[in-house]
Amino acid sequence: MAGQCTHLDQIRNVTPSAQGCEECLQQGDTWIHLRECLICGHVGCCDSSRNRHATKHFHATQHPLIRSFERGENWMFCYIDQITMEPSP
Repeated sequence: MAGQCTHLDQIRNVTPSAQGCEECLQQGDTWIHLRECLICGHVGCCDSSRNRHATKHFHATQHPLIRSFERGENWMFCYIDQITMEPSP
């Protein structure tokens, strides 16, 4: 049986911090895909990107939940429980 995320109660109604990876934009760097923190709205680049800012944000803040910030993708991921979640139909 698959595990369940125990952090869904931490999700907030957030505003994205940027329309691209916040740190990459500041550094003049590029990214592959974007992730948004569901706790504070930080937008960071994915682990396939060179800088992995979304995961670095988790390690710095312990904010466990992100969602894809890519058009047409609706999944969420919990860093602590290591679970990917799809929205309910």
